[in-house]
Amino acid sequence: MDAATASHLIFGLNPQIVATIIVVVCYLILFSEKLNRAVVALLAAAIMIFTGILTQTTALKGIDFNTLALLIGMMTIVGICEKSGMFQYVAFWGAKKVHANPRGLLAVLAIVTAFFSAFLDNVTTVLLIVPVTFQITEKLKVNPYPYLILEIFASNIGGTATLIGDPPNILIGSSLNLSFMDFVKELTPVVIFTMFVIIMIFDFFWGRHLKTDSRRRAEVMKIDERKAITNKALLAKCLGVLFVVILGFIMAEHIHLNNGTIAICGAAVLLMLYTWGNRHDEREAKTAEALAMVDWTTIFFFTGLF
Repeated sequence: MDAATASHLIFGLNPQIVATIIVVVCYLILFSEKLNRAVVALLAAAIMIFTGILTQTTALKGIDFNTLALLIGMMTIVGICEKSGMFQYVAFWGAKKVHANPRGLLAVLAIVTAFFSAFLDNVTTVLLIVPVTFQITEKLKVNPYPYLILEIFASNIGGTATLIGDPPNILIGSSLNLSFMDFVKELTPVVIFTMFVIIMIFDFFWGRHLKTDSRRRAEVMKIDERKAITNKALLAKCLGVLFVVILGFIMAEHIHLNNGTIAICGAAVLLMLYTWGNRHDEREAKTAEALAMVDWTTIFFFTGLF
């Protein structure tokens, strides 16, 4: 902090002490969960400026817009993809591949959760997989508890595999200029090994005790996973855009584009395809609905923290 920045600090207090106090109080309130986290972070940021610790210019320069663009872009893409039913399809498909065996299902749902968590945020992944888990375990008449707990583990573990799997990954990657492939090369092998170990542990303590009968397994096998796909045309558009976006992340350092730029461009293209051919009022409504799927609380929370 230069002298000009700190010259108008209130009461002439040491700026480092005041800044430390603000940060500590901010985190204490966050831990207490008495206020919305975005509100707390933004208020703390505002106090930093009003007390003279930061100027408005310095505060704005501190915001990592690449991280925010990557978060907004991927949240928009995922929100639209969710409407196609692709995630539910994969879960049902996986369950049938192990012939609805409760023990095999434990591993399949964990792997599906970890895979999607590598590209989606953890909360979204769990919200998508949990309803399917309840539906399948209800038909099998088995305890959903071990499945749900393992999915929570798998979501957190899988989210560390890629640059876009978790907001902290995005922050670290942006700060250290790490590419998408840097994360894949260094962390994906570790994630695969960790997933193998955690699945074995859950299988030992719970999996071998999960039993059902052939009649209930037959009920699950009758599920037509294709019915989970609510919009085939949208699915094709989503898969196409996702493929190009992921390819863009892989090639980012070679084509000299930031991951945030790639994600925002991908979201814009998918929004265009999603609303293509609709009347003006329908197009505006669908665009607003898609943008509302962005977790703006998280976006403003990170803005305040920056």
